[in-house]
Amino acid sequence: MDAGRAQTGPVTTSPDGLRSLRALGHPLRLRILSLLTGTAMSAAEAARELGESQANVSYHLRRLHGAGLVRVAEEVSIRGGRAKRYRHGPESGERLEAGRADHLVLAAVLGEELRRRTELRKPRVRGSTTDAEVWVSPQAWQTALRLARQLGEVLHEEAKPPRTPGTVRASATISLFQMHPRQ
Repeated sequence: MDAGRAQTGPVTTSPDGLRSLRALGHPLRLRILSLLTGTAMSAAEAARELGESQANVSYHLRRLHGAGLVRVAEEVSIRGGRAKRYRHGPESGERLEAGRADHLVLAAVLGEELRRRTELRKPRVRGSTTDAEVWVSPQAWQTALRLARQLGEVLHEEAKPPRTPGTVRASATISLFQMHPRQ
């Protein structure tokens, strides 16, 4: 915390929270998390879907698993071997509390991922964009947090495997946080 600044919210310095946040410091890891929201996949399956090498995806899956952002959903036999299938749950985002520098890294990665997804935006199809740097009552802030969490839960609960008939490919990037009262 900077000298002279009051602490405005919980700061978690637990190794797990910091490791989770730092694990998101690579754009491919965000894509993997998104992919594993709709279905459990092995490194090979995820690599095929993402157009990446299996070795690269396997490395990033190990980092995400070590940080507690994905869990082993099942182990399956494939060609005489065993493969782990991983899944991402919506609750993992609640562990992302760390210092300012770590959140700046996360913001940069989120920004790059938003740019990548925006290039894939379907033209003339209505979406929703909100940007706000506002002062609100504590009650309004708590309501906004609750609604954002509910939105995340809906998206995670309803996520399907890629290209499931009757689904649309959608993007959501939400980052709500309190700001220091001084500039």
